[in-house]
Amino acid sequence: MTTPVSKIVIAIDGHSSTGKSSFAKAIAAKAGYVYVDSGAMYRAVTLYGLQYGLISNDGKINTAALIAALPDIRIEFRNIDGQNVTFLQGVNVEHDIRGIRVSRQVSAVSAIAEVRTHLVHLQQLMGKDKGIVMDGRDIGTVVFPQAELKIFMTADPRVRAERRHRELVAKGGQVSLDETLRHILQRDYIDEHRAVTPLRKAGDALLLDNSHLTPADQMKWFEEIWEKYK
Repeated sequence: MTTPVSKIVIAIDGHSSTGKSSFAKAIAAKAGYVYVDSGAMYRAVTLYGLQYGLISNDGKINTAALIAALPDIRIEFRNIDGQNVTFLQGVNVEHDIRGIRVSRQVSAVSAIAEVRTHLVHLQQLMGKDKGIVMDGRDIGTVVFPQAELKIFMTADPRVRAERRHRELVAKGGQVSLDETLRHILQRDYIDEHRAVTPLRKAGDALLLDNSHLTPADQMKWFEEIWEKYK
């Protein structure tokens, strides 16, 4: 499959644990595009807050201090052995940002207007030359509202909880399926009800419910759509 003559922006939004990142990486590889995980950027800011005492273990955020620190937070994506890896302050934090400690706090951090404004600006700079696939919560509605291809991913909450629980257990996490489901539902509520750029399906986004789809099914769905952009 060839890359379109004119590169486009592909924006992928959706609920947590729908496999957005895996799908976006596969799409980027198929299209020969750059992949950016916007969620990893919010997770990196959250990890920074936890590491520097700006977020307490019980979830209290020193919002003013975190906002003040934003210009000093350095987030990079590097390709290591074909994998997109997140670096914070020059350190590989890909494993740390995926843990339950960060997952419990990231929605609250993402709801801070100044954090979103700062990261949206950085994301828009990354996509100015197009040829990019970016996934997150507000890519098609706020970051790239003019994106040529928008996809909104969702799945049954129980299915998403089971997926997330398997990931956490595989990484050595000690968390129950019920707790994981509660966390998924809480994240959905926060994402959909925050005052700043809440999670919404863009009016021109294509809906992908992958509750019962395999990764191969998803790619077949995408390839049929991608034919229109060749």
